[in-house]
Amino acid sequence: MQLRSYQQRAIDDLRNAYRFGYRAPLLCLPTGGGKTIIFTAIAQASAARGRRVLILVHRRELLRQASDKLRWAGLEHGLIAAGIEPSEAPVQVASVQTIARRLSAIDWQPDLIIIDEAHHATSNQWQATLQHWPAAYRLGVTATPCRLDGRGLRNAFDHLVLGPSMAELITAGYLTSARIYAPPLVADLSGIRTRAGDYANDQAAAAMDRPTVTGDAIAHYQRLAAGQQAIAFCCNIAHAESVCAAFLATGITASLLLGTTINRDQVVADFGAGLVQILVTVDVVSEGFDVPAASVAILLRPTKSLGLYLQQVGRVFRPAPGKQAALILDHVGNVTRHGFPDDHRDWTLDDGIRRTAGTAAPSVRTCPECYAAFKPQPICPVCGAQCAPITNRKIRQLAGELQELKRSEMRQARRKQGTARTLEQLLALANERGYSPGWAYRIFHARGKR
Repeated sequence: MQLRSYQQRAIDDLRNAYRFGYRAPLLCLPTGGGKTIIFTAIAQASAARGRRVLILVHRRELLRQASDKLRWAGLEHGLIAAGIEPSEAPVQVASVQTIARRLSAIDWQPDLIIIDEAHHATSNQWQATLQHWPAAYRLGVTATPCRLDGRGLRNAFDHLVLGPSMAELITAGYLTSARIYAPPLVADLSGIRTRAGDYANDQAAAAMDRPTVTGDAIAHYQRLAAGQQAIAFCCNIAHAESVCAAFLATGITASLLLGTTINRDQVVADFGAGLVQILVTVDVVSEGFDVPAASVAILLRPTKSLGLYLQQVGRVFRPAPGKQAALILDHVGNVTRHGFPDDHRDWTLDDGIRRTAGTAAPSVRTCPECYAAFKPQPICPVCGAQCAPITNRKIRQLAGELQELKRSEMRQARRKQGTARTLEQLLALANERGYSPGWAYRIFHARGKR
């Protein structure tokens, strides 16, 4: 299996994590970065050593996607899901819903459990499955290591391995760039209650499911992305049905993809083949949906969840022939709420991902002429319109004391780093200085040691 250089580095970092005593690392890699390829390579290497591997997924699409990658790698595997005959293969891909019901009947012990979309791993069903095999090593993979309620993932994982950021993958050409438009909100989102940490879906749907809102969304699609394949993210089933019907009424081909859709595989195949222009969905396409031809995300569901926002827009960043850039049409203010998809984010396993009241909102400016969203500057980078002057922010001054940097101390610090030759020594130095383990890994790899 041919891996990109950063994918091989991620595998090396994970192996080093296990070598230094971590039993449950979590790999964070942006959507489209190849998480499935990475854990397929790890499963293949583990099976070659005679170890049993269990890969846990929570959706049928993810089950098929993992199976396709394992088959492509030539790795024998079985599937544990409703209606599928069991096998004795050393690698098993399991629906967590199915295996959770069969725990008492399973008499084999996995050596490694791989958790796809691992930000779900703290939920009760996942935890019951993971705790059934406490001796097994774990590996989690996700693009968004955060939960809506702000709680961290440390009770499921003990070490965070960070791959390249979305901005780095865009610069390297592994993901496309994006153009973002945020037209003025035509739906009143004030007064919508928060339920389970996010906007109440029924109230959000009532605000969004109106002819003026849907008509505005269709008009912007026709003006900015006519003919391109798009995914429209809606609040609930009734909202999705209304949006789909409105697109069809204008002569634009559209299909529903919901959890209740019986022919889901056929709907996805038709969309991938270009037979359908608009895929209208509720949650189903937020994770594990791999159709590079999708180039437009139409956001019709307001969310307080950074993870859900990034999962949704991440569906359109995969490169494809003829695709120059992803296009995000944000009709609900999610970009203003959470920032640009490729903004730097300080991921952590600890609590505190959620932005609390009083924290500065992301810096997003919207052009008054074309509604393009961009980082603050006086001229719109899309249409060239002059924007209102950028006001200077007041800087709050706090009393403090400057510390003198002594040349001898700096030389001593450099000498100490130079004498730390092994990764173990560098990790110890990182801990002493209060650095993250990633600093040690970067120094170690920069020296050419594998």
